[in-house]
Amino acid sequence: MSLSRQSKVSFNQRSKLLNKTAPKKVHIHFIGVGGIGMSALAMILADKGYSVSGSDTQVNNTINQLISSGVKIFNKQNESNINEIINNQPIEILIVKSSAISKNNIELIYAKQIGLKILHRSEILAYLIRNKKSILIAGTHGKTTTSTYLATLLALCKTYPSVAIGGIVPLFKSNYTVGKGKYFVAEADESDGSLIRFKPNISLITNIELDHTDYYKNLDALIATMRQFADNSDNVIANYDCINIRENIKASIWWSIKEIKNLDFAAIPIKSNGYETTAAYYEQETFISEITIPIPGIHNLSNAIGAIAGCRIAGIPFKKIKNILCKMTAPERRFEIKGIWDNKIIIDDYAHHPSEIRATISMARLMIESKKTILPISVNRIIAIFQPHRYSRTKQFHNEFALSLIAADIIIIAPIYSAGEKEIKGITHHLIADSIKAIQPNKQVYCPISFQEIITLLKTKSSNNDLILNMGAGNINTMPSKLLAMVDNNIFPNKKIAA
Repeated sequence: MSLSRQSKVSFNQRSKLLNKTAPKKVHIHFIGVGGIGMSALAMILADKGYSVSGSDTQVNNTINQLISSGVKIFNKQNESNINEIINNQPIEILIVKSSAISKNNIELIYAKQIGLKILHRSEILAYLIRNKKSILIAGTHGKTTTSTYLATLLALCKTYPSVAIGGIVPLFKSNYTVGKGKYFVAEADESDGSLIRFKPNISLITNIELDHTDYYKNLDALIATMRQFADNSDNVIANYDCINIRENIKASIWWSIKEIKNLDFAAIPIKSNGYETTAAYYEQETFISEITIPIPGIHNLSNAIGAIAGCRIAGIPFKKIKNILCKMTAPERRFEIKGIWDNKIIIDDYAHHPSEIRATISMARLMIESKKTILPISVNRIIAIFQPHRYSRTKQFHNEFALSLIAADIIIIAPIYSAGEKEIKGITHHLIADSIKAIQPNKQVYCPISFQEIITLLKTKSSNNDLILNMGAGNINTMPSKLLAMVDNNIFPNKKIAA
């Protein structure tokens, strides 16, 4: 799938306003500003001196950070927000939306009715990267983790990058930073096809696997979009281990954690435990050095070598990179240790695709079996809590979800988080449970109808030294705090390791 010619033309015309207008002469309003991608853009524009506002019904740390950055926040979405902006801002007004904003959104409808200019969030990002050396990270999995690794390494190497990604980078304590250097690191989101608007200096593609089936009819449609993104890039760094990339994308630079021959960068695993991964590092088939990634999981080694390749292509000496690898950290909600509840450790993770779930549970199993682990207590079993994200994804992948989740000892499946989608008849969380039972009839699988019922299940089904693995892209991220709030003085300091 691709954007229409009309969309491209209107983008070029609309973006001229940002190119030619001084910040003080334009006001930018974000509908749904609390989103992890939208908030980064809003804060960067505010930092650049633009008058910025946004609306969102949620109240969280991101909203508080926006307010601290000088962004005017409306906690409801209605016509009066737009009218207040017009009355208080006698200048040009731009409205920014993401694909997550429904066409029935009251603010969006009203903005169209009164003729305000409306931009997609990707158009704002395209504007921001235009005057920088852009490094955009794309792929079905690992975008945020790889972006975080890359941004962290570049920052610690004192290149002072600007950054806008879909997760909280521990080094910045934010999902963005505005640096004085020449590089701009950002994620290129494939979910709605908008990444074809970008023309990056360097693109880095982690993998290609079917997802976002609400937008893409099949894998071929996704590959076509990713190929167009790659064709728009001056240089393409790609993961050779992903067959869908290898067979469909023309890359100028390749990395691998499996092969060395004819590849630009390779990191072949030597040892892996629940604390770190050591690998033999090669450039153009020549052994350079052993490296240790302070994050467990072979998939994270791949993300790390992609980030290292990005740094090397950006001109960073390898010796300088190696000296700071020990400081590399992952974004929030990537196998994040939230605390200890009733002698059980709670881990929170963003995993919402079958491949991501498989990697996350595999990492948890590595923690159990490894003699060297980052976990604060020893654990014996895995209790997986999973909240399916979108009806369309559940319909497409319910069997694959079952195959991934079945590796846990106990499985709790929350009701589907719609993410604004209309309900699909017959598609519920029970569909995944039924698929699991078809494979292993005796597997402990539960389908609670509420978060309170999940807590009740955990009280009755869990035991001391269990690892409670909380997964999903919806509001299931509130579950760890609900559990930890029930017990005093048990919170273990957060530690992120990535999954």
